[in-house]
Amino acid sequence: MKNKTIGFVGTGVMGRSMAQHLMKAGFELNVFTRTKEKAEDLIEKGARWQESVASLAENSDVIITIVGYPSDVEEVYFGEGGLLHNAKPGSYVIDMTTSSPELAQRIAEEAKNAGIHAFDAPVSGGDVGAKNGTLTIMAGGEEQHFNEILPALQAMGENIVLQGNAGSGQHTKMCNQIAIASGMMGVCEAIIYAEEAGLDPKTVLKSIEFGAAGSWSLSNLGPRMIEGDFEPGFYVKHFIKDMKIAIDSAERLQIAVPGLKLAKELYDQLSQAGGDNKGTQALYQYYKMMASDR
Repeated sequence: MKNKTIGFVGTGVMGRSMAQHLMKAGFELNVFTRTKEKAEDLIEKGARWQESVASLAENSDVIITIVGYPSDVEEVYFGEGGLLHNAKPGSYVIDMTTSSPELAQRIAEEAKNAGIHAFDAPVSGGDVGAKNGTLTIMAGGEEQHFNEILPALQAMGENIVLQGNAGSGQHTKMCNQIAIASGMMGVCEAIIYAEEAGLDPKTVLKSIEFGAAGSWSLSNLGPRMIEGDFEPGFYVKHFIKDMKIAIDSAERLQIAVPGLKLAKELYDQLSQAGGDNKGTQALYQYYKMMASDR
């Protein structure tokens, strides 16, 4: 795997750090993103800029994508200028975008017809996990080819699990987002309660984050809420996208998800108030506003 050239599409909040870890691990890196300026730091460190998705596909052995929305994934993968039309037979494509399980299955089917090995491998851990190379990676794809891509995944994450065939990684990410959605409401409500009860929320966190209430969101996003730091580690607009995918998938599976639906309603209201480009911890501002209106 060390002699493989990796193509990387998407250098946003998380993608940039993930690409840097691949370079640190010794992989040669081709990079493409819609706005070249977003890749300048990677290019300065030795990544080779590609003028198009097609060029990147032609010159890479393993191609990793992490873009915004399912529509972006479709644009990158399909059509004459897309990855599947231009990637070499025997190459690997790994979509790490949080997208729909059905789209992951479609990519895998078309990739197989072209002699390409496809994996869906969405991640969890936010900007902190991306920067530290400690992401959780949930993969879907053929087990017989998984070990070929594992070294690249290990450069970006620590908890890496092949969940099953194509689409399984995305289904697992939906489980992750469902758990986070209701949990974020709980974190916000706990901090607001502490403040309204006259407690120091920082001191409260010292007790509850190590007990049964402990969670990644409580330990990592709770302090940001308290400090008034709403910069995005993960955008509100992208979380809303994820929740919609999860709700649609749950409906196809005929599963009730009332907690998820309530969380999406609250985030929709935050979005309508101009919060799309804030971090998901900005839900605290919505609760704070409700507390001040009473």
